Amino acid sequence: MGLPPYRSWVEISRDNIAHNFRTVKRAVGPDVEVMPVVKADAYRHGAIEVSRTLESEGARWLAVSNVEEGAVLRDAGVRARILVMADFLPAAREALIDYRLTPVLHSLADIAELDHLAAKRGIQAPYHLKIDSGMGRLGTCGTPAEIVAAVQAPKLAQLEGLMTHFASVGDFRVGQTDEQLRNFDQVCSGLRDAGIPPKIVHTGSTGAIAYARRNAWRNMVRPGHAIYGYTSPARGTAPANLLRDVRPALVWKASVLTVKDVKEGALIGYGGIFRAPKDMRIAVLAVGYADGLPHRLSNRGRVIACGRSVQILGAVSMDLTTIDATACPELREGTAVTLLGREGTESIDAREIARLAGTISYSVLCGISSRVKRVYV
Repeated sequence: MGLPPYRSWVEISRDNIAHNFRTVKRAVGPDVEVMPVVKADAYRHGAIEVSRTLESEGARWLAVSNVEEGAVLRDAGVRARILVMADFLPAAREALIDYRLTPVLHSLADIAELDHLAAKRGIQAPYHLKIDSGMGRLGTCGTPAEIVAAVQAPKLAQLEGLMTHFASVGDFRVGQTDEQLRNFDQVCSGLRDAGIPPKIVHTGSTGAIAYARRNAWRNMVRPGHAIYGYTSPARGTAPANLLRDVRPALVWKASVLTVKDVKEGALIGYGGIFRAPKDMRIAVLAVGYADGLPHRLSNRGRVIACGRSVQILGAVSMDLTTIDATACPELREGTAVTLLGREGTESIDAREIARLAGTISYSVLCGISSRVKRVYV
């Protein structure tokens, strides 16, 4: 096999993305629509390729964060319904219509604004309304009566979906999720009693699916993390994980720039925070925190080199990271090492990196920068 052509790159498995989507569909059953979340460039897996894969598996809805993300997918030929979950800013509203995107509205005033835009364009405009059921973030806090009045008033803005988002769905030690569902259901009841029940109701993302909170599935779910091969651990006494078979879809690698020997007592990297305890062999990798490798892995993280787990030495710098290559005599300039993924019996996943870096696995994946080459396999 030839030497790797890139400094740092990720290999993304279309098969694993497809497998994970099918795993979610099996978990929730045929009566629940699955709307994968592909925001943040599909958690840095590449939204266009991921969306194409999901469409080929039958995904009829995709969720993004903002209008620009939706427009990129439309320009790439993605035809699924696209829900824009966090962008009804004035500057983006015309593009919502132009790109056939469906907005999530977060205030009752937004409904009137969408109706005005629809009237100007002479079209009907479906929307999903987000309820702040207790997370204290986006969503209307209006009473059921206020929401009914706001939904009934427009002529062209049409309520299609009702949604909320949970703050503590994986924490079974507290009752916050049940309380949020009670608050949400008061709105559902008010709309139903007024004769305007939403066609689509969705509250659950990966955690609600994984830990069998079936009363939160309704007729649509929004898996994000699970599509990319991860579920967060539950807290407290939780049901068995229904998504334990999802597979990480991303492997991250970097090339060795140089290998050299250093003497006992040598200082490595910025600040000299590592001192060689003996004569050692080191390798310098073409990856750093500008690529998304967390700086907090300095002197504590590990990578896989030649099938062996080896330590990061000294500070992770902007473009370079040094590792202990003493046990890897076959390591050479241009050799690929694994930052996230598996080689033989050794593996590193985003959860391990997150634990060492004091963050969450979502942040590790989304932190892989755009200068890291994406390769689809």
